[in-house]
Amino acid sequence: MTLLVGLDVLGLGVRDVAIRDGLIVEPDGTETHVDCTGLVALPALVDPHTHLRDPGPGTAETIETGSLAAARGGYGAVCAMPNTVPVADTPEICAYERRRGEEVGLVDVVPIGAVTLGELGEQVADIAGMGAVGVRMFSDDGRCVARSDVMRDALTEIAKLGGVLAQHAQDPLLTVGAQVDAGVAEALGLTGWPAMAESVIVARDALMGAELGCRVHACHISTAATVAVVRWAKAQGYPITAEATPHHLMLDHSNAHTGDPAYKVNPPLRSAADVEAIRDALADGTIDVIGTDHAPHAPETKQADWCEASMGMLGLETALSVVAEVFVTTGRLTWADVADRMSVAPARIVGIPGHGQPLEVGAPANICLVDPHRTWRTQGRDLASIAENTPYEGLEFSTRVVATLLRGKVTYDLDSRFA
Repeated sequence: MTLLVGLDVLGLGVRDVAIRDGLIVEPDGTETHVDCTGLVALPALVDPHTHLRDPGPGTAETIETGSLAAARGGYGAVCAMPNTVPVADTPEICAYERRRGEEVGLVDVVPIGAVTLGELGEQVADIAGMGAVGVRMFSDDGRCVARSDVMRDALTEIAKLGGVLAQHAQDPLLTVGAQVDAGVAEALGLTGWPAMAESVIVARDALMGAELGCRVHACHISTAATVAVVRWAKAQGYPITAEATPHHLMLDHSNAHTGDPAYKVNPPLRSAADVEAIRDALADGTIDVIGTDHAPHAPETKQADWCEASMGMLGLETALSVVAEVFVTTGRLTWADVADRMSVAPARIVGIPGHGQPLEVGAPANICLVDPHRTWRTQGRDLASIAENTPYEGLEFSTRVVATLLRGKVTYDLDSRFA
């Protein structure tokens, strides 16, 4: 038996946590002590939005490298988006992702099935078949389910499973050639991505979800207008949840002026006012969860001219540090709030047994240990992902994940305190 000594659990008080056979148990005096003085304990984080690129060519990420990045970020479970090669639109591919995650053994890999065949937006995929292998969240992330008739049919099928449709809210007819936020497009001479392209889709989906009795989840919302739509929909009692990314909580569209494609992402970085609206919404619970939208890209596809560069950023290893910097050190969120937005709520929304549970006797020992006074500097080359496209290159953070446990197994141990 192991006894983690001196933990500040959720920032609510210091106590010891005993672990045996993968569970949190009552201490019995026979434990091996591990000194955790000064560390904050959270339930292992759950990412509802990860791109693992597996199956795929293996040039940007694999389930193995992505799992290591996740463990180093404090995650116990990650939900793998289906824009793989081939697309995860069949039970067989989804089953492979889960099985490969089990083989690697660092995090629970939870497959998200594609809504439409090939993510082409034309024909609903085999929702029932994927449901039979345990899939409960479906998305065409990277693309919007734009056709309302297809959305209707998908929601009807997903509702039968008690599942949730996670939408990449982007009206394609309003974002043709989009490269940056509309607020900086003219100054940069690029095609803009307007806020209404996001908010109109979220409004439509909220109405359709309510009408058809299916939960909808708005991925990576980025604008004040979308926040207003989500607030309105929740006030009506519609079955909608929403997600923000660390980069939309920390960065704004001024970064696009650098021309560095590390800051190119979809949806784009928005105005400072939008960032503040997203922060407020996360703090007051309008936005339910933080999803990393971890999007690794091979160097040759990211280190290009802005218009040719791929969209997306790494996020797994830096997410907790970003959230701590923006919210905990400023007093806008407590550690208990962070646990809710980054573990409890995502596990509940996706439906992942054993995750997001209180660190109490009888619960699985899925634990993230955080040093709230550990300064570190981000370097892409030092991250676990194959890719190096972090938007935080050279940035210093004041909080760091130092260990992660998955059902009592140590999956990451920065200081070798469990050695």
